[in-house]
Amino acid sequence: MAVSLPLIVDEMRTGDIAAVHGIERLSFSAPWPAYAFEQELASNRLARYRVARAGGQVVAFAGLWLMADEAHITTFAVHPSWRRQGVAHRLMVSLLELSRQIGAQRMTLEVRVSNQPAQALYRRFGFVTVGRRPRYYTDDGEDALIMTTPELAGPSMQALLLAEHGPNDVADTGGGAA
Repeated sequence: MAVSLPLIVDEMRTGDIAAVHGIERLSFSAPWPAYAFEQELASNRLARYRVARAGGQVVAFAGLWLMADEAHITTFAVHPSWRRQGVAHRLMVSLLELSRQIGAQRMTLEVRVSNQPAQALYRRFGFVTVGRRPRYYTDDGEDALIMTTPELAGPSMQALLLAEHGPNDVADTGGGAA
């Protein structure tokens, strides 16, 4: 099922925090407090956050930190009523492009062992499981899988971008390629 309204992915702004926090509370058993997003936007030089808007309404969000040459996805959520409509896919494309633009060589993240839908999404974007963090989640002690991509400038990720955009757009994503 695809989104019927135009979907726009852009930078998260402080005015988005209330909607983002609402999605956060609906999506996670141990949600971040709203002030954490405020601090991330105001003072974390490593952080980059995106929101997906449909009809002007925030329906999803994601964040990453650029740590050395790695874009580490810190959070990713879609409002429950907007799931399975292509929103997460569009948001991941945006994070991939952003990661290349800011000079990341690869992307990494942690995901709950039980979150099969998220793992499937990440695998579609080239992520592979490279490790496990025992008892990573503090709310219930669940393990996390560590997933990472191949080099963003490498052939498999270039092919993925080409499939998403076409040949002219791949050259314009910049940043990560030498």
